[in-house]
Amino acid sequence: MSDKMKIVANDYEPKEVFRMVREYTGLTQTELAKELNRKSYHGIKKIENGSNRFYFETLMDIAKKHNLKIIITNEKK
Repeated sequence: MSDKMKIVANDYEPKEVFRMVREYTGLTQTELAKELNRKSYHGIKKIENGSNRFYFETLMDIAKKHNLKIIITNEKK
């Protein structure tokens, strides 16, 4: 895992953000599935290919377990 990563989520589809966060943690789809108490990696794979959606709670769980910050800002134009 590198020291810092900053994602402007608005520039990506949700599935891409999910995949980038997983990759940043250094986990495989199988490892993440186990960490999230999923039966197999297939659900993670479906999220990452856009077949399934995920709850924001899931992203928050990953962030908490890996000491990541999710920051939402309002940049006025």
